[in-house]
Amino acid sequence: MREKSAPHPHPHRRNAGNAGNGRNTAGFSALAEPVLELLASGRATTRTELAGLLGAAPSTVSFTVSRLMAHGLVAEEGTVSSAGGRPRKVLRLGGSDGYALAADIGGRHARVGVVQAGGVLTDVSTVPFATDEGPDTALAALAATLDTLTEQHGRPLLRGIGLCLPGPVDVEPGVVTLPARMPGWNRFPVRAWLEERFAVPVALDNDANCMAVGEHTVQPAGRRQSILVKAGTGIGTGVIADGRLYRGATGAAGEITHVRVEAAQDIPCSCGNTGCLETVASGAALVRTLRERGLPVTSTEDVVRLASDADPEATRAVRQAGRYLGQVLAANVNFFNPDAVYLGGILSTLETFVAAVRSQLYEGCHPLVTEHLAIERVALGADAGLVGAGQFALQRALAHALRAVTGAAAPIHV
Repeated sequence: MREKSAPHPHPHRRNAGNAGNGRNTAGFSALAEPVLELLASGRATTRTELAGLLGAAPSTVSFTVSRLMAHGLVAEEGTVSSAGGRPRKVLRLGGSDGYALAADIGGRHARVGVVQAGGVLTDVSTVPFATDEGPDTALAALAATLDTLTEQHGRPLLRGIGLCLPGPVDVEPGVVTLPARMPGWNRFPVRAWLEERFAVPVALDNDANCMAVGEHTVQPAGRRQSILVKAGTGIGTGVIADGRLYRGATGAAGEITHVRVEAAQDIPCSCGNTGCLETVASGAALVRTLRERGLPVTSTEDVVRLASDADPEATRAVRQAGRYLGQVLAANVNFFNPDAVYLGGILSTLETFVAAVRSQLYEGCHPLVTEHLAIERVALGADAGLVGAGQFALQRALAHALRAVTGAAAPIHV
């Protein structure tokens, strides 16, 4: 189910008048996927919580849950006490002993892990991933690692696989499109390759979107609008609007990387243009800048190490990069008015960088916009992308199951 184009969280309000009779099939179709999504992420475990998060009438939610239970997609187990009321029955996914495998792909390594229903992440490890050797070679090595995890956790219980990729992703066909740092990957059928190998649904998205979804699952329910920026070798942004990932018309929502900035002047960018934000605010830009100043750096990790050791040149460059990012981000924050801005990626581990971004947001945004704005590092740290990729995989598996048991003809978009 595609986050950006899934039914609005409140479509059932059109049918509120007849929801009470429990026979609103359209209401069930509209709410079934959002209900399963919330249960899969662990953000809701009772009918009351579902109704609150979806803004739905309790009767509509109860009807949807009962239909999902009848299809075996949702089950009840035990109760939880409630303040001033009777105990509430706890809901879980049917067959929730299943799991998803997730992989967060980098330039030279991949983090892999197991994601259970409810968002629990286990078995996290980092393995080599030779992106520059092309998709066939790199994916074959990754598949061997995933095979080992499935043997440990039970192949019959594997529900899906989620990939978090460092480049633009066309979600519908499951391919990477024009990636700047993934030679040989353009339009390669990543989803089809993995689905043929593992015979389970596969979901993939870019790293910023995966991080945004993963982080959203552990943040307070009241934060329904947020911007997540991954600042690493490149810069990526994921947008949560009204509690759901927003991809935009062509999947490029949040693409601030190639916004022109005055400070970049005519510096060539990987996109083919000049003067983009990436050329002055990314890890790759910092490597170039510090090498020009005579420092022995070859990677973003080298930059972070120097800045962490209070090297004056590295610290100065990192602070300036944070200012450039904050200037561009301020325009987006003013426009979108989010509840929170989350900073992730390796550069976010540097307080100098975070402080520079934060100060530019306070300086460049209207006071009404920043009055209650949370500006924080990602709570999940390096695991945010894994959790998000795992959630996408579980959602795609649930969408397959829902379509199978209801006979729905709607396409699956995760």
